Amino acid sequence: MSEKPAGADIPEETVGSQVSPVSQGSSVPDMSPMSSMSAVWQSSPPGSIYDYIQVASFALGPDGRIAQWSERAAELLGLTARQAIGKDPVEAFVPPEYQETGHRAVADILDGREWTGLVPYRSPQAPSGHGIAEVYVMPAQDEDGKRAALCIAVDVSALRGLETDLASSQAVFGQSPLGFFLFGTDLRMLRVNERFAKVFGRPAEEYRGVTPHDLLPRGEADRLAAALRQVLDSGQALTDMPLMGQTPGSADRRRWSVSLYRLHSGSGRPIGIAGLATDVTGRRRAEQEAAGVRRNLALLNEAGARIGTSLDLETTARELLDVAVPQFCDLASVDLYQGLLSGDETPPGLADGSAELRRVAFASAVSDGPVAFGDICRVNTAEDPKPIQVGEVHRYPFNSLCAHALRTAQVRVVPGRDGSESLELGAMLQSTLVVPMVARDTVVGLAQFSRTKGSEPFGERDRALAVELAARAAVSIDNARLYRREHERALILQRSLLPPGDPEAAGLDIACRYLPGNAATEVGGDWFDVIELPGHRTALVVGDVMGRGLRAAVAMGELRTAVRTLALLDLEPAEVLSALDEIALGLGTPGGSHAGARPGSRARGSRADDSSDLTEVYLATCVYAVYDPVTRRCTFANAGHPPPVLVEPGENALLMEVPPGMPLGVGGEPFEEIEVELPDGALLALYTDGLVESRDHTLDEGLQALRAALDTPEGADGGNAAAGSLEDVCDHVLSTLDTHHGEDDIALLMARVQGLSAESVGDWHLPSAPQSVGRARELAREQLESWGLDGLVDTTELLVSELVTNALRYGEGEIRLRLLLDRTLVCEVWDGGLVQPRRRRARDTDEGGRGLQLVGLLSAGWGSRRTPFGKTVWFELALPDGRSSGPDSVEALLSLW
Repeated sequence: MSEKPAGADIPEETVGSQVSPVSQGSSVPDMSPMSSMSAVWQSSPPGSIYDYIQVASFALGPDGRIAQWSERAAELLGLTARQAIGKDPVEAFVPPEYQETGHRAVADILDGREWTGLVPYRSPQAPSGHGIAEVYVMPAQDEDGKRAALCIAVDVSALRGLETDLASSQAVFGQSPLGFFLFGTDLRMLRVNERFAKVFGRPAEEYRGVTPHDLLPRGEADRLAAALRQVLDSGQALTDMPLMGQTPGSADRRRWSVSLYRLHSGSGRPIGIAGLATDVTGRRRAEQEAAGVRRNLALLNEAGARIGTSLDLETTARELLDVAVPQFCDLASVDLYQGLLSGDETPPGLADGSAELRRVAFASAVSDGPVAFGDICRVNTAEDPKPIQVGEVHRYPFNSLCAHALRTAQVRVVPGRDGSESLELGAMLQSTLVVPMVARDTVVGLAQFSRTKGSEPFGERDRALAVELAARAAVSIDNARLYRREHERALILQRSLLPPGDPEAAGLDIACRYLPGNAATEVGGDWFDVIELPGHRTALVVGDVMGRGLRAAVAMGELRTAVRTLALLDLEPAEVLSALDEIALGLGTPGGSHAGARPGSRARGSRADDSSDLTEVYLATCVYAVYDPVTRRCTFANAGHPPPVLVEPGENALLMEVPPGMPLGVGGEPFEEIEVELPDGALLALYTDGLVESRDHTLDEGLQALRAALDTPEGADGGNAAAGSLEDVCDHVLSTLDTHHGEDDIALLMARVQGLSAESVGDWHLPSAPQSVGRARELAREQLESWGLDGLVDTTELLVSELVTNALRYGEGEIRLRLLLDRTLVCEVWDGGLVQPRRRRARDTDEGGRGLQLVGLLSAGWGSRRTPFGKTVWFELALPDGRSSGPDSVEALLSLW
């Protein structure tokens, strides 16, 4: 063992220990005997281990002096051969403080013993001025047989650096959490670390000499072998190469990411391929999960934009399938309850899922026609193999999965059919999701989503997405159902408040149009009406409640009902509007009472400023006209409404100068009326302001446009509206004016005057004398016979006798008898008395009091009205149609007792 002088910084080493230039973990490939023989007498390429450790050699003669000196020794120890040969090696390159120990070591060497140890030497290149060499001395003999020595020296710092590098490489290779592996140039595995062995499921020692085909399936192994060869040949690294396979003892498919790079010697010679393998199965699964989430979010976003764009149930169902196919599934269908589609409030059988359903939509990315996919749970396919067609009404059996889903509102999964069955029976499908469509805790239908074989099966996330898609469509479908229900109710209300499409009146041809401002609801506050009054007179009404929508329609209905009630009292037009104004005033007041309210107070008071008050809804405008076809005179009264337009034959259209008055509901303002004589053929137009007013033009401009449209109606032979077809005139006016602004409702009522001819009127004045009763019967008989109404003579004589007798008994002044023939026969008896007749029930012992009962039994209707000079009592008889006879007067008389 070498001795260490005091104060010298020389590591302790064991004398005679051997230091191998290549550590145990070396990656030098094994060589076969043939390859070893082929390498004999070939020079080693640069970059071998000897180049790294710089081995130097020299020889000592018998005298202990240097006999031979190599060039490597000169490089290591800094002495030339001339400086070293013949010199004492200790004195030549050992520092003075170590020379005594060095002489003892040389003496031992010359005694024939091997020696290994650390020797200090002078080194100008070292920072401290000297270095340490590890020297291996082997005894030798010269040619004379004397003792000599052969010495090999290696700089310790080079060895320590090499050892450090090897230790570092071993630490990185062995302790890395990543899988390292080394392939030789023959593409066989040389070495792997423990992490790689754990990832691939084999002990590390079993990998030496294996090929890619021993590790991976054939296709993946071919890819890896080609990649190894490419990296070895080109020297270009390959990163993140995906590989798939299975580890021993596991059926799960794993995914790895492999990076490869070529290894070189110090001279640049390729000596193998190093690789890094990472198990990315979890990361790939997470990426797929994230991609699935992103795809689902995108699908939900698309669903939000595309589902529910229409308030039509079937359109919404088709929109759902447009989103789902093919982004989510390959086939899909939607069934809705038949009761839901037909408008029933509570579809029958909803609780047990057996109610009738109609298939409203089907979509497929793999088939042109319907496929019996989820339908296999409705019936036995052997008995009914046909798939459900779009539009078909069907039921699911009680025990089927579809019926169970409808009952429980829970998603069910229908597995695919056996591949041996026909494709029409669903053998092409992987699985089907049966999803009830639930909105507001109510099941409205069933959606089915299917994927074909070869597609990924439905997972939990898919089930959640299917439920969300179905729920969104269900809410839209339920909204459409609710909208349709409210819309139908509103239409029923609106249509019930408007007269029939073709109203009839004596002496008038009538055409009308109604256009709601909101085409979606078709309800509003505008109305028109044609009311038949006694004496073949007709009341024409057009009104407009301020406001729009259902609230305005309700207010309009209340006012229209009030107008009809007041009209049947046969009041004058101004009186009708005054009474209607009081009614509107009460409607706008809580409780319907306006007691104590000052006239006009609502227009000026604080209540008009209250935004929550309903007063504005009950402000309305109205024009009321009564036309008498006998006198051809029409009486008008106006409550803040646009003026009527009159078109006489051959004349231009004129705005009638009717006093405008205040709107209904203001209260306290009187109404005026005017009477105008209308010639035969004249046209009268009543309308609401929506026809002539909009934000694009003023009211005056609209009125001028209406007059111009009536002056030159399309197709009019006489040059104006009075000569054209009334229906054509209405259409021409609506097409000419701006009626599509959608700002307000539009009501248009047109009437062409065709008064009763003189031949249809019988009018007589009778004195207030008893003989007038017989005379009245004679006049009535003669008039009816001239009209060819012999079947009504007896009844008419009897009723005329009763009315004239009452006029003599209870009336005053001259008596007037008038018969009017139009669509019915009307008889009127006038007198100067103001007391209105009252019908009462006579007792069995009474000799009178049954006249008005008889009139009520034998006539189609009767009544009385006030006149400026008394009253008029009338009755009406239906004209015989040849199919039925009127009431028997004898039977009617007998029924009174």
